[in-house]
Amino acid sequence: MIVFLNGRFVPESRAVVSVFDRGFLYGDGLFEGMMIHQGRPFRWTQHMARLEQGLKYLQMSWPMGPDKLLEAALSLVRRNRMPEAILRLSISRGATARGYSPKNAANPAVVMTLHPLPALGGASAPRWRVILSTLRLPANDPITSCKTANKLTQVLARAQADAAGAQEALLLNTRGFLAEGTTSNLFWIKGGVLFTPPLAAGALPGVTRGAVFDLCRERRIPVKQINARPAALRAADGAFLSLTSAGIVEIEAVDGRRLRASSLTAEIWRGYRDLLVAPETISQRWATSAGARDFSR
Repeated sequence: MIVFLNGRFVPESRAVVSVFDRGFLYGDGLFEGMMIHQGRPFRWTQHMARLEQGLKYLQMSWPMGPDKLLEAALSLVRRNRMPEAILRLSISRGATARGYSPKNAANPAVVMTLHPLPALGGASAPRWRVILSTLRLPANDPITSCKTANKLTQVLARAQADAAGAQEALLLNTRGFLAEGTTSNLFWIKGGVLFTPPLAAGALPGVTRGAVFDLCRERRIPVKQINARPAALRAADGAFLSLTSAGIVEIEAVDGRRLRASSLTAEIWRGYRDLLVAPETISQRWATSAGARDFSR
């Protein structure tokens, strides 16, 4: 495997960062995971918009611009001959003297790696069993809207799911409201309306979540962002998750209790699948438009 590391393409055995790097020591950094489909990043612009917001919040500057990152990402795909993959982009603040202070941080680490893409074929959305984690996310905390390198809560929640034989864990916030999955956003359906937790509940502004919103606008499906407790899932007409690696995933059961299956989930799944095979995507327009800087979404 070839890895992009700080402007160079190197074998993975040589892709190393300093033991004094703040990403390693404190999780002081950000990452993006995005789908590579037909040799190009899907929804690159939206990923870069979220990354830019995270950099601003962490008071970090671009170590290299999005155009250069895209050029490197496309080259990485070609070098590894992986037109279908998951691209992980990681940016740390770099190395500093010991201590929490980021003062005098230098040489931020920029790493891109490719990983196998789960099969997205099939005649219907994949179905997962999920659990409700005992871990909690803070409510009304702006850092939950950043995809930081510190994900211990999600790591421990996923360990609970693994122990229960489930594919995902749902996290509540400190007020007891539904927030998100460890690597996914949550939606449920009631009376033809699609519901999802607001970002203030502790949800990450997922790129696939945004694609679901776009699909619903096109189809005039009403969407409401509300604070809700787990009982809302048990009373729902159906529920699903959205995530980069698998797209749209129907929730089969929560804590062993089966949920209803909704035709609306199937409609959203089909719409998302059509997005992937569309003749032109935003990432294509970015790649072919020199100097494009659309951070509006």
